[in-house]
Amino acid sequence: MRIIYMGTPEFAVPALKALVAAGHEVVAAYTQPPRPGGRRGKELTPTPVHRAAEELGIPVRHPASLKGAEEQAEFAALQADIAVVAAYGLILPQAVLDAPRLGCINLHASLLPRWRGAAPIQRAILAGDKETGVGVMQMEAGLDTGPVRTEVRTAVDGKTTGELTDELAQMGATLAVEVLGDIDAYPPVPQPDEGVTYAYKIDKTETRLDFSKSAEQVERKVRAFAPAPGAWFELEGERYRVLAAELARFPGLAAYGEGFTIDDRLTVACATGAIRPTQVQRAGRPAMATADLLRGRPIPAGTHLS
Repeated sequence: MRIIYMGTPEFAVPALKALVAAGHEVVAAYTQPPRPGGRRGKELTPTPVHRAAEELGIPVRHPASLKGAEEQAEFAALQADIAVVAAYGLILPQAVLDAPRLGCINLHASLLPRWRGAAPIQRAILAGDKETGVGVMQMEAGLDTGPVRTEVRTAVDGKTTGELTDELAQMGATLAVEVLGDIDAYPPVPQPDEGVTYAYKIDKTETRLDFSKSAEQVERKVRAFAPAPGAWFELEGERYRVLAAELARFPGLAAYGEGFTIDDRLTVACATGAIRPTQVQRAGRPAMATADLLRGRPIPAGTHLS
């Protein structure tokens, strides 16, 4: 097929490469504009899809918006059979949705209608979902409301957002190739009206660990924000990012206050149960095992982590 590919982060790269490898003609890659980044935070850094498309010899376009008549005319002029969208980051106006001969399909990392929206993987982990997945949805004007052509499932099973993102990206790439290989074999099926939830964008305030919650909830938050932006606690005015943690059993736990360490291994009492960080990172330093941190910076039992 003659394809316009639209995506931005690493999640969208495997599908782009898979479609090219399958012999489709990707006539253009749309992605978010380069943003300030690099070591000093000032150099304009192209997105992962931008870099991958250039390596594949695909023309790259990165308009700030697709609402203008000129941008829409340039999109339509590509005369694509279909547009494949994966975590692009811009709303597609109706004129863009209608331009390709077969419309636009979206690779969405949830089991729709659960977790429509911007952060489906993180929200699935935070909610304690047992499984998630990725589907191919025929796009329409609503937010992830279109009919689903097919989907595959996987267990959440203690995985971090980083691990699930990589897994679902590969599953989505395989799915995209299968669907575009015989699109008539995957007719769109309307989403059910029941079970709709929204995966709202992650707010920075959510990343702070709250030890007044259960240990299970705290551990899920650690996984949901690993490897980035990282869940964190504060000690003596310094932030410590927690990149991995485990549930801990401790006798007489009820005698300890929420947010207080109960041993010299950084085990922290929660509303119910206890949590033990296993990988942490201090500001401006590399991530390290908690045991390595504590050798240089002991945190004794009875320390309160705000």
